[in-house]
Amino acid sequence: MTVLETQTYPGGCAGTFYHQGYRFDAGATVAGGFQPYGPHALVGKMLNIDWPVRRHDPAWVVHLPDREVALTQDNADVLAKFPGTESFWEEQAKIADLGWRMSAQGLPWPPTSAADLLQIGRVGLANFPADLRLLPLVFSTVDQWIQRFGLANDKNFRRFLDAQLLISAQTVAQNVNAIWGATALDLARQGVYHVEGGIGGLAQTLVEKIETLGGEVLFRQKVTRIAVESGRVTGVYAQKGKRGKQEELFPADFVIANLTPWSLDDLLGEESPPGLQREVAGRAKGWGAFVLHLGIKADQLPPNLPDHHQIIGDMESNLGETNSIFISLSPQWDNSRAPAGHRAATVTTHTNVQPWWDLLASDEQAYEARKAEYTEKMLTNIEKAIPGFRRGIVLTLPGTPVTYQFYTERHLGMVGGFPITSLFKARGPRTGLPNLRLVGDSIFPGQSTAGVTLGALRVVKDVRRTLPALTAEIYQPTEEVIS
Repeated sequence: MTVLETQTYPGGCAGTFYHQGYRFDAGATVAGGFQPYGPHALVGKMLNIDWPVRRHDPAWVVHLPDREVALTQDNADVLAKFPGTESFWEEQAKIADLGWRMSAQGLPWPPTSAADLLQIGRVGLANFPADLRLLPLVFSTVDQWIQRFGLANDKNFRRFLDAQLLISAQTVAQNVNAIWGATALDLARQGVYHVEGGIGGLAQTLVEKIETLGGEVLFRQKVTRIAVESGRVTGVYAQKGKRGKQEELFPADFVIANLTPWSLDDLLGEESPPGLQREVAGRAKGWGAFVLHLGIKADQLPPNLPDHHQIIGDMESNLGETNSIFISLSPQWDNSRAPAGHRAATVTTHTNVQPWWDLLASDEQAYEARKAEYTEKMLTNIEKAIPGFRRGIVLTLPGTPVTYQFYTERHLGMVGGFPITSLFKARGPRTGLPNLRLVGDSIFPGQSTAGVTLGALRVVKDVRRTLPALTAEIYQPTEEVIS
């Protein structure tokens, strides 16, 4: 197996880069899925991996205009700050536990073959009758679900749920499917972890395992096109470095592409299947991120400050666009993340991608002014929630969707995957070509490192069915993974 990675380090949007003595997380900053039945726990067991992680509790603190809420494993502060929600959280936990267990048993959703349908039937029978509790929620949104508990008119609780769902499901309660929402709301209960050296340590651990098993990971390899003959992929072309001119063909029996559908369509060119062409023409754009990478003097921060925070600016405006921001500080115990006496921070807010590109094309000064405006708004909101934070800043690196596109090759700089508004509209890994699959946050369940890993486990089983010669340990013919 050969992995072609565009960057000089692994992980992409879940990678960690080095700048002026700091190790900054590029995008994703919190990791989960290490609990029993969790996808990272499953991969660790399968590959004999000891992940370099430490649990962090509280998972994060939510700063609403009228209260602060710590998200902990026992959910105690949420129950204290939102009395009357106990029954909802009890049902949420039961549904999420069932969802994790069924996923661990190999639930290939959405089904794309007779084998998938057969496996779904097996999982359903194995969990009968507990899985019957999912039926009322199949066609419900989270907003409709909470009406059963008399919580629909509790504006503060709904705002709290919206804030959590935006970061874990990419949309708010009135849109998120209830079954998926139950799992998306479960991250704090299942556990949030720091990765030693930054979030990119997960990808680096996988690189080392691939090499141990006889595979190779080639960095600074920008894939320029995918070769197709007689309806099958025969290889991929790549050039060394972003400015490389000479293409090299990497023959492949099977290609797994960690790309958005738009990027896959571009690489296939005229060989792009009609279904994929229709998808990219009609699919709505996903979220992008505006990010601040900050170097901070540690002694200017409040003592015993938790490492992760979510700040909501006001209760009425739409979330995103600086009105909801997420802050992750490097842990004090990890001396590799910042110079002595300092800490690295990644601060993000959801943002629509197209306005940034429109401004850059029409008025570069206006583009820079908007960057400065977003930076100021975010720092102001942080200072309100965490007094003293701003005076400790010694380095500020802002980034827009344009930045993400440049460094990660993500189409228009979109990150985070697609909102799961309907289980029946979720995207699977099939592409229309028999030996080409998608992986990453574009396929169900998508969001978060745990979601991406869960989707990858499904792809592994799909590849093994398609290529019977693939052994349990390593597949001998050439298999390419584009990252």
